[in-house]
Amino acid sequence: MAALSELLPVEAVRLDVPAADWREAIREVGGLLVATGVTTDTYTAEMIRNVEENGPYIVIAPGFAFAHARPSPAVLKTGLSWVRLAQPVEFGHEANDPVTLVVGLAAQDSAAHTAAMASLAKLLGDPDTARALQEAPDPAALHAVLAGQGTASSAGQGEGQAEQARPQVRRGPAVHKILTVCGNGVGTSLFLKNTLEQVLDRWGWSRYVTVEATDTISAKGKASEAVVILTSREIARTLGDVGVPVRVIEDFTSGSEVDRALRETYDV
Repeated sequence: MAALSELLPVEAVRLDVPAADWREAIREVGGLLVATGVTTDTYTAEMIRNVEENGPYIVIAPGFAFAHARPSPAVLKTGLSWVRLAQPVEFGHEANDPVTLVVGLAAQDSAAHTAAMASLAKLLGDPDTARALQEAPDPAALHAVLAGQGTASSAGQGEGQAEQARPQVRRGPAVHKILTVCGNGVGTSLFLKNTLEQVLDRWGWSRYVTVEATDTISAKGKASEAVVILTSREIARTLGDVGVPVRVIEDFTSGSEVDRALRETYDV
């Protein structure tokens, strides 16, 4: 699987970019995907249409939007782009607006970029690393942080905090499935899946719970297999009543928020 630094070259990073609104912000990340040979211009329009049709669920954490659309002929290869905005813009998200960071994803399928999504989720979930990314003076410095340079101390602090927060569970549940759901099944649902799997690892429950990232259409058919669905507020409204609990996660990078959702589900 491709690493984060491979999918996001320095040439696909722009910092302190002006944008009048969320559409222009998506056009900026889309333009970088085109410039680096990842997509055609059509994909940029598809990313904008995704928000128009499904709402601002791509704003998966405070100040962070993960722009993407379904795999299509407009995707030439799997890749990422990164735009830090000069001024924040509103996407219309109830909890996570305004947005200062927009990452663009173009995926040919859901397999090629899973390792990169895991790395990105871990980096953005660590406060020190997230701060380093926000304060990076130029694309090369930001790329160094993404590649894991200069983050050893913050990573160590994050591990310590996770260990300290681990619940004292005497017995895990039976083998269960949890679904993480987004509009397309290749972007934000994978991001949430990675955060959930990190929490399950800390709990020591990974052997008991499997996690599947999927899209809204597939989720309705798979709901009966799951004990709970984790998703955004917008996608939860789209899903409606699927016969199992649907828990809203506002910040897809927050292990503590996912931890609370698991505690509510399993009453621990």
